[in-house]
Amino acid sequence: MQFDSKTYLPPPNLNSDLVPFGSSADQIKENVPMQNVTQTAKKIIGNVEKVIIGKRQEIIMALVAQFCEGHALLEDVPGVAKTMLARSLAVSTGCDFNRVQCTPDLLPGDITGASIFSPKTAEFEFRPGPIFTQILLADEINRTTPRTQAALLEAMAERKVTLDGTTHDLGAPFMVIATQNPVDHEGTFSLPEAQLDRFMVRLSLGYPNPEDEDRMLANLQLGHPIDSIEPVVNAQDIVDCQNAVREVHVDSKVRSYILAIVHATRKHDDISLGASPRGSIALFRASQALAAIRGHDFVMPDDVKKIIYAVMAHRLIVKPESRLRKITPQAVLKEILNDIPVPTITQKKAVAT
Repeated sequence: MQFDSKTYLPPPNLNSDLVPFGSSADQIKENVPMQNVTQTAKKIIGNVEKVIIGKRQEIIMALVAQFCEGHALLEDVPGVAKTMLARSLAVSTGCDFNRVQCTPDLLPGDITGASIFSPKTAEFEFRPGPIFTQILLADEINRTTPRTQAALLEAMAERKVTLDGTTHDLGAPFMVIATQNPVDHEGTFSLPEAQLDRFMVRLSLGYPNPEDEDRMLANLQLGHPIDSIEPVVNAQDIVDCQNAVREVHVDSKVRSYILAIVHATRKHDDISLGASPRGSIALFRASQALAAIRGHDFVMPDDVKKIIYAVMAHRLIVKPESRLRKITPQAVLKEILNDIPVPTITQKKAVAT
């Protein structure tokens, strides 16, 4: 099967200009929690851009996932800095970071940990695996078996790991960033829909343009930029941002707009499996996070439209006959957005309690 970039790369709508740091200075000054979120995001984005050049929109989307306690799947061809994005995000946020290289012989215990018998105490002692961290990179996740992939499910959904009848809580913040190469098919195991649904966003970095690639080569001449960047915030700052994001107001008209989009995916003629209620929650929470990053304390319909492709496309399954006609989830979402009227929300109405 030949790799079709249109299936994986986000449509032009996603790469339209986001204004990540707000459009009204007066509004930001009036809302201290949102100002903190905006300033934290600005520091992280600027630091990550020292390593990942020309991919601001994708960095923002990864940050959206982190700020609303979600997880990110980076799916693209080899060599476009998927792993480097995860590493630079971890360094910039000051979070503990572990990496698991997924292979066919990787066992669930290699991720979650295991109980080991101790001759000294004559008892089994739990030794935590790499999942007990704040940011876990599951590199080439589709190269490991479904059994091992499933070891991540409980942690991603509930922030818990259950072993030998004992449940261990994972600390906050916790985020899984997984990578996979869509062009590789031999020796790979496709992620099931249940696991895809647990990723808040699916991103594709794509190839850099010639100017950005030239800057990249110049920056790499004397060493890799990842070795020179330092944390600009800490893990507690991320937790504070996650708490602030939950306070972002979502008007009932915007909620209805989100639900209309989700229900339209379930009834569309080209879709065999539409978005689940988890998809509704993901779109709701991601819209809150994007609004906060942009400096707003309320969600506008434009926030929903900016985030929808990254949040929803991987949750839809196109019918086989529609795939033959080159219909993609992105095309279906674009059609749905064009068909559903956009509600009018005023700032006064949006911030009302």
